[in-house]
Amino acid sequence: MRRVIPLFALLAALCALALAACSEVSEPETPVFKTKLSVDERSNSKFKPEFPLHYETYLRNNESEIMTEYGGSVAYSKNDNVNPLPEGYKHAQPYLKNLWLGYPFSYEYRAARGHTYAMKDILHIDRLDRYNEKAGLPATCWNCKTPRMMDMVKEYGDDFWAKDFNEFREKFDLDEDTIGCANCHDPTNMELRLYSEPLQDQLKAEGKEFKDLPRNDKRALVCGQCHVEYYFTDVGMGPAKKPVFPWAEGKDPEEMYTYYKSHGNGEIPGFEGNFVDWVHPVSKTPMLKAQHPEYETWFNGVHGAAGVSCADCHMSYARLDGKKKISNHHWTSPLKDQDMKACRQCHTDKSPEYLRERVLYTQHKVWEQLLTAQEISVKAHEAIRMAAEFEGDKPADYDQLMIAAREMCRKGQFFWDLISAENSVGFHNPTKALDTLAKSQQYSQKAVDIAIQAAAFTTAEALSGDIKELVPPILEHSRKLQQSPEHMASHTWFKYIPLLPEKEMIWDSNTRLVPPAAGS
Repeated sequence: MRRVIPLFALLAALCALALAACSEVSEPETPVFKTKLSVDERSNSKFKPEFPLHYETYLRNNESEIMTEYGGSVAYSKNDNVNPLPEGYKHAQPYLKNLWLGYPFSYEYRAARGHTYAMKDILHIDRLDRYNEKAGLPATCWNCKTPRMMDMVKEYGDDFWAKDFNEFREKFDLDEDTIGCANCHDPTNMELRLYSEPLQDQLKAEGKEFKDLPRNDKRALVCGQCHVEYYFTDVGMGPAKKPVFPWAEGKDPEEMYTYYKSHGNGEIPGFEGNFVDWVHPVSKTPMLKAQHPEYETWFNGVHGAAGVSCADCHMSYARLDGKKKISNHHWTSPLKDQDMKACRQCHTDKSPEYLRERVLYTQHKVWEQLLTAQEISVKAHEAIRMAAEFEGDKPADYDQLMIAAREMCRKGQFFWDLISAENSVGFHNPTKALDTLAKSQQYSQKAVDIAIQAAAFTTAEALSGDIKELVPPILEHSRKLQQSPEHMASHTWFKYIPLLPEKEMIWDSNTRLVPPAAGS
């Protein structure tokens, strides 16, 4: 028995050590690098000699032909559900041009390709005016397209943002200066860093320092530099046109909507002090245009709340040439991998087929509600238009009813747009996506109901029908088409926007086609 007691004691000690090791999980150690690169290096190809395997995966972002069920990297028109790829696609939203009428997004809105195309695609998109010297949108639009933003802000300070976009068309190399290594890494040691002035400002407002955050938070925030909802600051509310994240009240839709009610120069009765992106020409509603709130959607979803970072799914580890595993810098959907390796890092007990089916199940349910919310938003604009043009005996509280109808229209469309612009078709946070769309439908329907009341219920019968017959989707619209009287006569809503003067294109990508006017 004397030999048994020490053996039990040894086993107990080993168990205690094992339990202690399990309970004290340390922060993963990250590689430490010392490169030959300058801290001011921006050019993507300069990183290749130092990190050839990482750079090889980065170049895979040039792929622009592979689709998943609801997305991918083919740059189809996101409102075109009529034509086949590459121009249109079955999962498109036909009313986008209606809902954004009067705003540059109505001219062209395409599915995003890989990050390597960021500069090329923004220089071709019809949202930025290529028919005039000025683009009509601020230099702010460069913010998420190039790490050269660090140089621009250093040179111009906060005066940069309000400059015209076209002023910088000829300043960048479309391959070297597009989104790449320097957006996320310090070139000297490859530590994660923020290039984004807006996100640095946001962290300061929250009393945080990026360098002090847990590594997993950093891995999410370098993506959150751009994959967020933001707006361009109104004059008098801060540096003009500087991007700001509307997070002071919180990151959920209701909280962001509340924020926008007091951070602008709105002057329309009932919307004084509101931030307004544009006024919809049909309903005269002061609108909000959502961007792409992946970060706000993800952070309290099932994966975000569990500590799963963006990189875990979109930059899963790979082994190339038998070497040590590296983070794959082809930023893409896990669904493009037949084996669903990114998902199976955690879901080891599930088959690729099962995991893919669960993603698609969620996306299908969200997509159905997204289309419904879109149609009710269109009906809200039409109902308000009818009420605004109603010439009969108006209710005593007509003006208050119209303000309330426009408030509900604005809110309903913003809630729809948050999910429409978010690039996971709801998968990053199914609960939030479906809840947001349910509220969008409720707000937009309230707008319809109130507008009908404002029109003394005379419009109720017309608005009870199929919205597609009452207001057909606008399939085609562009700056060039808006110069055509024939095109402008092709849809009843076009009478609410001006015919543009005929002009030839001045800019093709970053090349000037027409010399600048003398003295300009």
